[in-house]
Amino acid sequence: MKLKDIQLSNLSTYRGELMGLAMIFIIFFHVGVPRASSFYGLCRMGNVGVDMFFFLSGIGLWYSWMKSVGKASFPNNWMKFYIRRLWRVYPAWLIVALAFYVPDYLGERNFSKNVTDLIGDVAINWDFWMNDELTFWYIPATMMLYLFAPPYMELIRRHPSYRWLPVAMVAWCTVVQWVAPVHQAVGHIEIFWSRVPIFFIGINMAEAVRRKSTMEGAAIGLLLIMFILPLASSMWLEQYRHGKFPLYTERMLYIPLTVSALLLFTMALRHAPQWLNRSLRFVGTISLEIYLLHVHFILRHFQGPGWNFWTRALACIAIVLPAAWVLHKIIEYVVNKLNPSR
Repeated sequence: MKLKDIQLSNLSTYRGELMGLAMIFIIFFHVGVPRASSFYGLCRMGNVGVDMFFFLSGIGLWYSWMKSVGKASFPNNWMKFYIRRLWRVYPAWLIVALAFYVPDYLGERNFSKNVTDLIGDVAINWDFWMNDELTFWYIPATMMLYLFAPPYMELIRRHPSYRWLPVAMVAWCTVVQWVAPVHQAVGHIEIFWSRVPIFFIGINMAEAVRRKSTMEGAAIGLLLIMFILPLASSMWLEQYRHGKFPLYTERMLYIPLTVSALLLFTMALRHAPQWLNRSLRFVGTISLEIYLLHVHFILRHFQGPGWNFWTRALACIAIVLPAAWVLHKIIEYVVNKLNPSR
């Protein structure tokens, strides 16, 4: 029996659902289980949701960029790109950063040490870049990748051979970890460097998605190898070697895992009930707000022996979904008032 071709365009069709799944994985990762638990390695794998977000973001950016090609010249099209990204991310970031860093500064001062530090943390979370402060690290990392996306997209549009650059980015991750002078200079933001390749791989793959290219059905075997091998390896490393290996090595395993898992998920979502797809799309729509709220405003209240993994996870989800939706709607209203033409 001939297997049906694998539709790459489903990465775009089900992008909202996939982002919803990625966000749920991240929540599970942050809920966590005790180190002694037999599910520790699997729970730690939830942070692959970050790689999924970066990969899907790369695809989305390419779609947006290709729509603008020919409509405006440099630097106008670049500026429009940056402004759109800024309006999408920065309002939510600014509200949550003010709500987190200002009370912290007025209280215990665990993060911002002085007024200048406070302004830097609220404006661009500069303590992430300076000191690897991971409170909301995904936001400054995303904004930095957005900054370099237009020149990269224009480069590969004009010179497709440069789509091989993510291979050099993987090599750079090894350099950051093991070449001492480089490690001392920029090794503290390894969590950023090790996610750079998957973002640009997403951009690279986006044209095939946009053109509705397919993989032959027999490639399901390849996808399963790319899924099972890095998944099993990463789970074993986390379960038995956690803290004893450089994390960038695991995140290199996340690259094939991310691509294969997302393609396999699209095949499952095609047959999923509509209520499930709608629910995941809803989570994906407000994923930015969920990310900003769930750890430092909600999960920290569910501590102690009375809470296990599932009660913490379900309580967090039950509270963060409506809270994130309200924040999303407030920001949407304010942004539409301030920038109705966006």
